[in-house]
Amino acid sequence: MTSFVLIAMVALFALSVPIAIAIAGAAIGGIALFTEMPLIVVAQKLMTTIDSFPLMAIPFFILAGNLMEAGGISNRLVDFAKSIVGGVQGGLACSCVLTCMIFASVSGSSVATTFAIGAVIIPAMIKHAYPKEFAAALQATSAELGVIIPPSIPMILYGVSAEVSIGELFVAGIGPGLLIGGALTLFTYTLCKLNGWGKSDRDGRIGFVKATERAALALLMPVIIIGGIYRGVFTPTEASVVAVFYGLFVGLVVYRAITPRDLVPILRKSVISSAMIMFIIAAAGLFSFLITRAGIPAAIGAWIAETFNAGWSFLLAVNLFLFIVGMFIETSASIIVLAPILAPVAIHFGIDPIHFGLVMVVNLALGMITPPFGVNLFAACQVAGISLERMVPRLVPFVLVVITCLMIITYVPGISLIFRGLL
Repeated sequence: MTSFVLIAMVALFALSVPIAIAIAGAAIGGIALFTEMPLIVVAQKLMTTIDSFPLMAIPFFILAGNLMEAGGISNRLVDFAKSIVGGVQGGLACSCVLTCMIFASVSGSSVATTFAIGAVIIPAMIKHAYPKEFAAALQATSAELGVIIPPSIPMILYGVSAEVSIGELFVAGIGPGLLIGGALTLFTYTLCKLNGWGKSDRDGRIGFVKATERAALALLMPVIIIGGIYRGVFTPTEASVVAVFYGLFVGLVVYRAITPRDLVPILRKSVISSAMIMFIIAAAGLFSFLITRAGIPAAIGAWIAETFNAGWSFLLAVNLFLFIVGMFIETSASIIVLAPILAPVAIHFGIDPIHFGLVMVVNLALGMITPPFGVNLFAACQVAGISLERMVPRLVPFVLVVITCLMIITYVPGISLIFRGLL
């Protein structure tokens, strides 16, 4: 059954069938031909996959991102980032990474970060003669920080599944987030220098003090969101609603960049984007259900636990396994299924469960920027107006940078645990 489903899915991709329909179609074929389950299960699983309180954050953060874009908040964050790094060649591209790091501390969602920042930075990069494919690949990769820098929905799911402190996971995510963000910035700067991109990035750049003043309310947003979560005022999902109201208030009342007439197009755009992403997640959930029912993730996880007898080899095997899993199974589903299996084994090898949680989250976050189920890729392609095939060659070097950072995070636990120790 598994072979049939994978072959069918690849064949549908080759025929240019939309990604969600290809995934769901292959899974439906597997259920109809190789199981005795009634097809009503398909509708049930599609519904139950997206009938999730944490997933409610996605449409709200997409709406918050669109409100921030229309209300000038995203632009002010980009200007703030440009005031810091935009004075050098390639500074506009580097500001994409920095802005995503700031926005990640609000959204908790890589998809929302892709839409909110990509809608501003990708057109700006194209205007400054950056290749579309490069701009989209950079945005998709940088937005991955949305689930690494707290707040993070996958960290919440890991904390619940592995029975560890979500607060400690959030604090532990700061180090890996800074490492990956710094590495992406350095790589982007080097790439721009080698290719001669971004020589006019200084144009339109404003001073740091003025940019900070203009972005003050935008920069206050992460303080409100993260402070509210850490103090227990609201959950990350509830924080997404707070972000919507904050973005609406600032854009409508303070900056007055949004009028009541603008709300209908903003809502329509948010609904379309949310529906596309949620359809992919629902289809991936159906696919994950079929693969999980076949016992493949559990069997491979058990085999890893039984085969490797040292901490370093166990972590290496887990990284290879999770990288493959993340390419085919939705991140949340992977964590829910695998965390209870792998976390106890990690503890057996003396690996801190908080550190192991960051390894899992960073690794599975790679699935968001690797085909065939990389939701960030589809979001970035939609914003840039290009096909996935055109973007993939530009994407590969960025994936390698993140993999390198993942190896450092895996074998240098202090990167994840240093901030927890300070607190």
